[in-house]
Amino acid sequence: MLQDNATPHWYVVHTYSGYENKVAANLEKIVENRNLGHLIYEVKIPVETVVDPDDAEKKVERKLFPSYVLVKMIMNDESWHVVRNTSGVTGFVGPGSQPVVLTDEEVENLGVETTKVSLNYSVGDSVRVTGGALKDFITDATVEEISENGKTVKVSASLHGRKTTIELDSQWVEKQKD
Repeated sequence: MLQDNATPHWYVVHTYSGYENKVAANLEKIVENRNLGHLIYEVKIPVETVVDPDDAEKKVERKLFPSYVLVKMIMNDESWHVVRNTSGVTGFVGPGSQPVVLTDEEVENLGVETTKVSLNYSVGDSVRVTGGALKDFITDATVEEISENGKTVKVSASLHGRKTTIELDSQWVEKQKD
């Protein structure tokens, strides 16, 4: 029915209302007991922390998608069967019995999994712009700030005789060679 795929992807599993935590715990226990860590990698319930409307000092976690659990897994007949037959699961999200893979962008927007970019420069380093509209136009800039996920960087450079701060994609910036 399902093709073996060596790459793990995120899938959305529908659960009975209020069973999200129970399904996640059951899946994690099944993975541990049956040694299926090579097929089912992670189980997540997207939540956000909000201030309790009745008590401003109390913060509560609220499920972003009630009745849904996200599972990162290698999809094959065995993993599909394990997840589909877990108590509290009504099925995968997708047409018929075909689960739909979440795109990397969807996963990142949900805040479930973020990829951090490794950079060879840091704040204060002298860099040059190697891509984008300012490629070869800015040959000497200083890194002022790097975003938390490392995907964007703010640099300070001289443009038309004025010091200007510019936000760039981090892949368009390269450390100056000494």
